[in-house]
Amino acid sequence: MDIRFSKDSDLYLTKVVDTPTPSGFEQEGQKLFERFANQYVDELYSDTLGNVVAHKKNPGKKKLMITAHIDEVGFMVKYIDENGMLYVVPIGGIDLMLLPGTRLAVHHGENSFLGVVGRKPIHLLNEKERVSFSIEDTWLDLGFKSREHALQSVSVGDPVTFSTECVQMSDDFITTRSADNKIGSMIMLELMLELHGCATDYDIYYVSTVQEEIGLRGAMPAAVQIQPDIAIVVDATHATDYPNVNQKLCGDVRLGSGPSLCVSPDTDRSLIEQLMEAADKSGIPYQMEGHPNASGTEARAIQLQCKGIQTAIVSYPVRYMHSPSEVVSISDIKNCVALLKAFLV
Repeated sequence: MDIRFSKDSDLYLTKVVDTPTPSGFEQEGQKLFERFANQYVDELYSDTLGNVVAHKKNPGKKKLMITAHIDEVGFMVKYIDENGMLYVVPIGGIDLMLLPGTRLAVHHGENSFLGVVGRKPIHLLNEKERVSFSIEDTWLDLGFKSREHALQSVSVGDPVTFSTECVQMSDDFITTRSADNKIGSMIMLELMLELHGCATDYDIYYVSTVQEEIGLRGAMPAAVQIQPDIAIVVDATHATDYPNVNQKLCGDVRLGSGPSLCVSPDTDRSLIEQLMEAADKSGIPYQMEGHPNASGTEARAIQLQCKGIQTAIVSYPVRYMHSPSEVVSISDIKNCVALLKAFLV
């Protein structure tokens, strides 16, 4: 890929997308985040659950926690049959209709093995099979000849991810697996760089969180430990600018139109208004979306910790979320960084 952000952030994005981080298996991704964040902060540490906290100290000022989860959706090897075929189960929410013919990577230690999701071809499906589908109708074929052959390379419990690269599609769009939410962690790194040497009114804790995709688990102990005055969650949101989406129900969120600010019971209205004011003053485009119930992001968990925490969500739109080929806008990512910087300085 061509350089589109700072050299560090561009290199980080390329590496982190290739690093498997399904929920519960984030360790290698967190090591990568630590390596890149270390040069921009005063303190770096991990907690028991595996969250990484990068602290830019500003004693006596309000504590601000900025979070982005580094885990991605994926699968786990559940069973290996006598013919060497693997059977996997989802980690997080995945549209299983996407699976047949998809290439997946099984990760065992430092090694990865390519597999193809198999299903009977349409010629061999009976009438009932053609109109119904279950993950039980599929298997993962890695070219092994027997269970014993398979166990030389992989094992039950191994994490599995989509096997797709990060590719630039046009001047402004890229496609990758795990844009949700590895791009969020890259936004934090880019913000660290932009704020390096700048004075702010906040004692900033950047938190690369874990296990968001299986229940917002990492953000909760991080918030209790840090006890921030305010929190900003950086995450992906659903773009709705493609066919067959009912915008009257799902809202109007477009790629290339700027970061999205969420009005929700999860978010503090005064904090959202401060972000809007910062964007307006700096001429940064942004979009608004409404969630009448819980947003499904870490804001839902963070705001309920301690005595309650003022929380906001800054999102970048994503098409085809939780698929092998999520599509995002480069300009939206840059404007997320610009908005957060404008708010902080």
